[in-house]
Amino acid sequence: MSEVENYSVIINRSHKRCMQHGVERSRAFPERILRGNELRRLLEKNAELIIIARPFIEILYELLRGSGFSIYLTDKDGIVLTIIGDMSILEDQKKTGIFVGTDMSEKSAGTNAIGTALYENCSVQISGEEHYITPFHIWTCSAAVIHNEAGNCIACLNLTGRCQLAHPHTLGLVVAAVRSIENQMKVEKTQKDLREAYEYLDTVMDSSKVGYLAADINGIVKVINNTLCTMLDLKEEKIINKKASRILDKWEFILEELRNGNAYENREIIYFGNEKKNRFDLSVYPIKTKTDQITGTVAIFKDIQKVYNLVNKYTGMSASYTFEDVLGESKGILKLKEQAKRISNSPSTVLIQGESGTGKELIAQAIHNNSDRRHNSFVAINCGAIPKSLIESELFGYEEGAFTGAKRGGHPGKFELANEGTLFLDEIAEMPLDMQVSLLRVLQEGCVNRLGGNKCTITDVRIIAATNKDLKKEIDRGTFREDLYYRLSVIPLHVPPLREREGDIELLIRHFLKAKAVKLGKPIPKVKHDLYEQLVGYTWPGNVREMENCIENIVNMDGNTSFSFETDHIGHRQHASVLGGPECELCSLEEWEKKVILNCLDHCKGNITKAAQILGVNRSTLHSKINKYKK
Repeated sequence: MSEVENYSVIINRSHKRCMQHGVERSRAFPERILRGNELRRLLEKNAELIIIARPFIEILYELLRGSGFSIYLTDKDGIVLTIIGDMSILEDQKKTGIFVGTDMSEKSAGTNAIGTALYENCSVQISGEEHYITPFHIWTCSAAVIHNEAGNCIACLNLTGRCQLAHPHTLGLVVAAVRSIENQMKVEKTQKDLREAYEYLDTVMDSSKVGYLAADINGIVKVINNTLCTMLDLKEEKIINKKASRILDKWEFILEELRNGNAYENREIIYFGNEKKNRFDLSVYPIKTKTDQITGTVAIFKDIQKVYNLVNKYTGMSASYTFEDVLGESKGILKLKEQAKRISNSPSTVLIQGESGTGKELIAQAIHNNSDRRHNSFVAINCGAIPKSLIESELFGYEEGAFTGAKRGGHPGKFELANEGTLFLDEIAEMPLDMQVSLLRVLQEGCVNRLGGNKCTITDVRIIAATNKDLKKEIDRGTFREDLYYRLSVIPLHVPPLREREGDIELLIRHFLKAKAVKLGKPIPKVKHDLYEQLVGYTWPGNVREMENCIENIVNMDGNTSFSFETDHIGHRQHASVLGGPECELCSLEEWEKKVILNCLDHCKGNITKAAQILGVNRSTLHSKINKYKK
């Protein structure tokens, strides 16, 4: 089919549609015209399209100025959005009802280039009598449909002149203008996407708790986020377009490292700004072209204390126990918990004393978790488990090159790792005397000097120390400093041994049986009567730790045990506390027996089995004696 025949088919189809729509050939002007608020809303809806298309419409008009043509843009429904043209033709068009707001669809205006092009979704030229309604026979119109990036019809551009000016090239001009508009729309969309991406990235960067800085190959800072400005106590305008070396004095060295293909990650740096000393974890990454040429760098600053807290969290340097985990109903434990809770928020040093296995670290962790420091680190160090040659570097850290084998970039000590948190010094009595002097100085001054360094780092650390030794005796022996003892013992706490915790043994047995059964994936075993009496009567010289291990042994062996109870520790506590000893007043043997039985029952809180085991009689004998003495 030739192009002429093709246009003819399109026009014939359009005329048939007009007849079906009931469009009269004598219609004087289009049936529908938008005015007032309806038109205003439509123009607002299409404002972006009009802004993009307007410059190209003006360029096209400059080519045709004075030649008797007008150009107008419509929306996807054929409503005229804007018109530009020679005054004479604009006046004549108004007489036929064509101006902003006119509906040029086929239903409203019959066959015309705009309505037909939109319906057929193609470019068309309609002249003279090819128009359906008679008033339009004086015009020649060329229209092309505007599509968005998805290929959907969104608008139409039309060029109208007097019928005698009809020429195939006018349609070509309109099509060219439409292609330019479509290309500009793609550019605008790309720029909009870039702006949105930049705004999104900018928002993300500024909301991040990590500091970012981007610099070009010459070390000129181009981007810095608000977080880094806050971290460095700098205003953005003081660093943007300035040398990055103002912040990083090793910038040239860092750039050289990157050029040599070396990574520069997680390096600890010191920033001296506004007479303040700050440590940061720094990583610098190169920005490269497709040919692997470095064109700039991105530096990431992390608050070193937050890095320490994160490291502590995932290396076990955190407190997991609370006062809910301190089990017991004895007077000694209840008093200890009450005292510990009361002083939890105090910054004062705490000295926890008690035998091995009583749970001194559990109390320390509970204090930390009950304090306002609970969201920060709980760092523990066993002063007796670290070689004397290493304890100073472990506590205070060291700078790079402080000694042979020192890590590159230096290493933080436990004081820095515990900053804003709690430092638990276990087995403090084992600390060497020379280290005790250094510790005392840190406690008094509140700052730490790393080995090999001369700059003091301010620390805010709550100290909790613990020992199973009598420090006053250690002072007398000359192995512990008296001044350090008084500095540590601002708040002394005593954890009672298990043998002094009346009623807690049975409670702990039940607890550990359940806990160990869960841990080992086994049912709670049935403990034989004689074994249970041994557990209750044993004085547990190793305290709670020894009991816990013993119960785990029993669960593993399904109610039996390979645990060896030391005979010297069976029944000693009970007999010492209930028989009265040499102070018992003189009385008849029967009176004495009565007093002993009642005293024993009182101490055993009515537990017949336990009392019988302590008194060395069977339950039935004890029952008969109880009945006898109650009469």
